Amino acid sequence: MRKRFIAGNWKMYKTTKEALAFAQGISSLELPSDVVVAIAAPFTQLAALQEALAGSGVRLAAQNMHFEDEGAYTGEISAPMLAEIGVDYCIIGHSERRQHFGETDETVNKKLKKAIASGIEPICCVGESLEIRDGGEAEDYVASQIQKAFSGIPGGEAVGVTVAYEPIWAIGTGRTATPEQAGDMCSHIRHTLGTLYGTGVSEKIIIQYGGSVKPDNASALMNTRDIDGALVGGASLVLEDFWTIILA
Repeated sequence: MRKRFIAGNWKMYKTTKEALAFAQGISSLELPSDVVVAIAAPFTQLAALQEALAGSGVRLAAQNMHFEDEGAYTGEISAPMLAEIGVDYCIIGHSERRQHFGETDETVNKKLKKAIASGIEPICCVGESLEIRDGGEAEDYVASQIQKAFSGIPGGEAVGVTVAYEPIWAIGTGRTATPEQAGDMCSHIRHTLGTLYGTGVSEKIIIQYGGSVKPDNASALMNTRDIDGALVGGASLVLEDFWTIILA
């Protein structure tokens, strides 16, 4: 049975001091035994958080990584660097990385393979723009993203990849896909994975929903078929809000 997985994506927010205060607060709470919780923090905070969250059950995630182990890539961070400080997960292919930093389906595929090889569990983001959805092409577009992201990855490794469906039109806009819209697309993602690997593999892959997830809509989203958790943006910055979503 798939576990619930709630990951908070802090994006470019919080100083290390603020991050450690958050870590102290969440470490004092008892996590539900059937929920995996992770925080994706800026690179500068990861080492400090790894120490601060030790023993809490909260896992650590990076927000991006390069697909090479080392090299002349100024400003980039490699998977071995992340693995060395105990990072458990890495977000790969977030729409903001695709939009602002030139991430492509090809680089997403390379990063997935590198993360897996380095013992880091990838959170692979997919999702469509409002223009694509309104054009009736959302399912084909997201299926293509999945197919390209998982190209060359065997089923035994694919089960360790979390897929996060984030409709671009619902990220940071206050708009949220209805539970029906989100559930339908997550079911389509699982069906697409099933065509690639068979249901034995696709039924083991965790699928999150992300896109303006908040305390007041989390329960409805989490109780929708084929949604196993959430990739939470702004609401993960406030401990009380994030905790409410975890409990949902």
